Amino acid sequence: MIQCIAVDDEPLALELLADNISQVPFLQLKATCNNAMEAMKVLQTQPIDLIFLDIQMPGLTGLQFIQSLPNKPMIILVTAYEKFALDGFNLDVVDYLVKPVSLDRFVKACNKAWELFQLKNAHAPISPTPTPSYFFVNVDYTLLKIAFKDIIWIEGLKDYIKIHLIHSNRPVVTRMSMKTLEEQLPGNLFIRIHKSYIIAIEHITAIKRSSIFINNIELPIGDNYKDAVIALTGKTS
Repeated sequence: MIQCIAVDDEPLALELLADNISQVPFLQLKATCNNAMEAMKVLQTQPIDLIFLDIQMPGLTGLQFIQSLPNKPMIILVTAYEKFALDGFNLDVVDYLVKPVSLDRFVKACNKAWELFQLKNAHAPISPTPTPSYFFVNVDYTLLKIAFKDIIWIEGLKDYIKIHLIHSNRPVVTRMSMKTLEEQLPGNLFIRIHKSYIIAIEHITAIKRSSIFINNIELPIGDNYKDAVIALTGKTS
């Protein structure tokens, strides 16, 4: 879990930022601050991994605040001004968001922070945590939780994917690439059989030379994925 704070001198902007943070499952908002001095006090009293930071604020600006930090957490700048983007990236910020910020753009920035957080903590002596049994996708500006055990098969459609679930007649449709999704799926539970199809292994009912069946649903096996299917069956080609 990423411990974060939000810093903005505009009450409405701070409220909207806090609401966006509340919708991201791996973020825990520890405090909201109206200026850099308030944020500095929080940093002195508790460990913070990530700061969502406005730039134009009374007293210390966001950029000045970053420069003042001896041990800098990850920073995502959230500002109404595009002109400071270069300055921000020169200070190694994770991302630079220009208001108004859409939820999908906000989640994308948070995912960058999550990847950096995991990388930094990859070799840290932390207690083992259970392997996740789910992931989240953005559907109609809402993060929807999908359990691996509920997935039957997944279909790729250009920039979108359809996730077919056990207890639903309608697939979940979300904007995501098959490659991005495949990286989130455990390899012992799923197999990619085509550039457009990923199948939950336990729901496979039959395999032919060039296709796989899920009950009465027949899906083609792409030439580039035949070796993986052969390996699944334990047979040699």
